[in-house]
Amino acid sequence: MIDAGDGSWGARTGRLDRRSFLSGAAAGLGVVGLGGCMATDGMSLAEAEKMYGLVDDKKFKIPAADISKVDPKYWRRTVRFETKEAPGTIIVDPGKYYVYRIEGDGNATRYGANVGREGFLWSGDAYVGRKAEWPIWTPPKEMIKRQPEAAKYAGGMAPGLDNPLGARTLYLYQNGRYTLYTIYSTSDPETIGTNLTSGCTGLLTQDMIDLYERTPVKTKVVVLPA
Repeated sequence: MIDAGDGSWGARTGRLDRRSFLSGAAAGLGVVGLGGCMATDGMSLAEAEKMYGLVDDKKFKIPAADISKVDPKYWRRTVRFETKEAPGTIIVDPGKYYVYRIEGDGNATRYGANVGREGFLWSGDAYVGRKAEWPIWTPPKEMIKRQPEAAKYAGGMAPGLDNPLGARTLYLYQNGRYTLYTIYSTSDPETIGTNLTSGCTGLLTQDMIDLYERTPVKTKVVVLPA
């Protein structure tokens, strides 16, 4: 699932740090290859601030993302991307910290991402087995062993802005079984372009909402080797 990497407990707030996600063990996956890409459009700071502005969502108001903490190359944009994968397919490139949604005609929507840290990267095919808005987060037993303070959430952490899974989550499956890996939303812009999770992939909340709304259950997900 989504372990922050440092497994830190929020010392200043007395709560579990949003970045402390859950470690998950997943089966080995096959390697998939595809072509490269190049950006086809630029974006001004004003356009980016609008794209990543405040979102008045169904349950909570999502603050604007501080994009000054995000390298502009990770802002959402349309790029050229040659692949044989069908439109709608999601491709995760952990080596470049990007997630692509294939749009067809050689184009893709590209999002900046955070990805798994050393020892937790994986590659292969999966699919979206289920999806959730403002999900409950339950720390796995493995995390509780590493961080006993997480035991208070063994019954589940209520949805909200401090919930590690954030506003939207896509759960990745293989052969009918949950892999413990997700594509989730993060409100920590400084994590984009970094390796800090236990194999999960995080997008800025505004990007995750965009991807989530266009991704039905059963969508194919390809995770490339790092």
